[in-house]
Amino acid sequence: MLNFNEMRYIKDISHPTFRIGLYSWNGKYILKIETGLYEQTYKISEMEIASEEDVIRLIDEPFLLRVDERFRQMHNDFTESMQRHELDW
Repeated sequence: MLNFNEMRYIKDISHPTFRIGLYSWNGKYILKIETGLYEQTYKISEMEIASEEDVIRLIDEPFLLRVDERFRQMHNDFTESMQRHELDW
């Protein structure tokens, strides 16, 4: 019997800046992109995309530029919150 609660690792996707992992879970492809302290996760329904290769094709340069911008904003937001609360960073 298939257990939908277990995330299945598919593969790492090579990139010089980010750690990118592809997983399958609960009828979705899970794309995790990490750098430093931060992570972005994208869930793509397996019903809406034909294959793992199609998910990988989505990771093009324009997409990764936006991911990088978002990581920078996440860092700025977190740093500003730390400063507001006078916590060491």
